[in-house]
Amino acid sequence: MALGTGQLSLADIAGEYGGSAPHALSEYYSKGNAPGSGEIELHTDFQGTSNYVPITATGGSITTSGNYKIHTFNSSGTFAINQGASGAADATVDYLVIAGGGIGSHGSNMAGGGGGAGGMRASTVESSAQSYTVTVGGAGSNSSAMGITSTRGGMAGGSGGSGAGGGWFNGAVNSGGSGTSGQGNNGGNGGANGRSGGGGGAGAAGQHGRNDGTYTNTGNGGAGAAWSVDSTTRAGGGGGGNIHNNNYADPGSGGSGGGGRGAVGGAPYAPPVGGSTGSANTGGGGGGGIATPSANYSGYAGGSGVVILRYKFQN
Repeated sequence: MALGTGQLSLADIAGEYGGSAPHALSEYYSKGNAPGSGEIELHTDFQGTSNYVPITATGGSITTSGNYKIHTFNSSGTFAINQGASGAADATVDYLVIAGGGIGSHGSNMAGGGGGAGGMRASTVESSAQSYTVTVGGAGSNSSAMGITSTRGGMAGGSGGSGAGGGWFNGAVNSGGSGTSGQGNNGGNGGANGRSGGGGGAGAAGQHGRNDGTYTNTGNGGAGAAWSVDSTTRAGGGGGGNIHNNNYADPGSGGSGGGGRGAVGGAPYAPPVGGSTGSANTGGGGGGGIATPSANYSGYAGGSGVVILRYKFQN
């Protein structure tokens, strides 16, 4: 709490700024409005001052929640800390950095696996007064802020923040890609009879395509995960594609948290149905595409990433 504008004592100043008893004015050089050396004027230098100097910053879309400021970046920009925390104020910044989701795969006579979710990193970092570049990745691109980088989602069965789902290609079944430790999970493997695997999500691995000789159960995308600060689920994996479409064949659904649905089609029992992209600013993986003589859907783009930064601005 700031010191008052009335009469002040050395004990008042010690109560705000601390120090060791017996107190001396020399302990309080450079505190409040006091000089770094020389004469200190008790009232002039300390009336209305406080030992709590919080972060002040600009950049992104700024909202307030309780004692915190939250800066949300849905596109690249600059997080500029104009005044760093000092005294009793906290210099810690909570961060959420999610990369762009992977693009679902696609190819000739193929059921493509779902794209992996963009890597999701969430923790804290110490800050100082400076300008930090914030990069928000689009589909298949990394995101970064304050020295933290999240890895793009896996594509075409490859590794990434979360791994892409494995596809089915001309009768061959491909394995899913690996996720990055601390950022996401593995993609599911492709299955027999034109069914592919789902992309991995931040909260769970992608499902495998069934491998039992039927045409059902393409792999769903892995579930995303919620950030503890806002409880919003993001970074779901993309669902796998399925080249069959009959009364029991379904495409892989996208994982919770923005994963896209896979495409389905090819058999004569029902018309083909396209898939969907990952949701914007979730890092969700894109749905897997398909390519057959009767249907051709390219793999779907992953959702763009997001960067969210939070710090305490008052007690």
